[in-house]
Amino acid sequence: MDALSLAQIALLAMAGLTAGVVNAIAGGGTFFTFSALIATGVPPIIANATSSVAITPGNITGALAYHREIRKHGPRFIGLILVSLAGGLLGAALVLLVDNQQFRALVPWFLGFATLLFTLGPRIQAWTRKIRAREQADPATRPNRIWGRVFQFFVATYGGFFGAGMGIVMLAGLAITEGEDHHVLTALKNLLAMVIQLVALVMFIAGGLVSWPHCLAITVTAMIGGWLGGSIARKLPAKIVRLFVIGVGAALTVVFAVR
Repeated sequence: MDALSLAQIALLAMAGLTAGVVNAIAGGGTFFTFSALIATGVPPIIANATSSVAITPGNITGALAYHREIRKHGPRFIGLILVSLAGGLLGAALVLLVDNQQFRALVPWFLGFATLLFTLGPRIQAWTRKIRAREQADPATRPNRIWGRVFQFFVATYGGFFGAGMGIVMLAGLAITEGEDHHVLTALKNLLAMVIQLVALVMFIAGGLVSWPHCLAITVTAMIGGWLGGSIARKLPAKIVRLFVIGVGAALTVVFAVR
């Protein structure tokens, strides 16, 4: 690809910073990094892979922040880790099998799906709380964990292929089948997301799908944004950030559908 202009570097850096902040507070950073890469002329498949690789360091640090919970409960979740590994591998492999035209046709559907997930996020969380309350009253009503593994495999496959909104669906599924405390569930969700993204990262790099100049421009500011997001989260309600992400997601869905 051609060398980046200062304007393109500035756009990618701002997208990375914004993605890091919103990921730390409410999720949805992929909306910003993916669309910024497309705006700088990166083909859709390369943009998808580059975006995934660029935000991975921030997600790794997010998982490491819960190292105590992971160290304590991790061995019990080996099955989920292996399922996530397989699903992430399949999703990333599917990216290698489609061309840019096919992927471009799928983008509005994925963006629309992710936007819907962010919109329904609070309702999904309320629904899982009700199910967990019912399970605590009658443990026999808890779904078989095998179904939880199957569900996680499909979530991981989606995550390896595109991934926006993956965390919301994953957290809901884990809450229903695992029934743990919120911090343990968040730690597990971050751990599984890291596994999915790392295996996708290896596949994308091996397949030559990453534009490293674009990736670097995003990664540095995304890590800064992740650090800032922790401070902003204490002052700015997550609801405001969620509405902002939903608005951006809806607008991008329309733009990509029209294009």
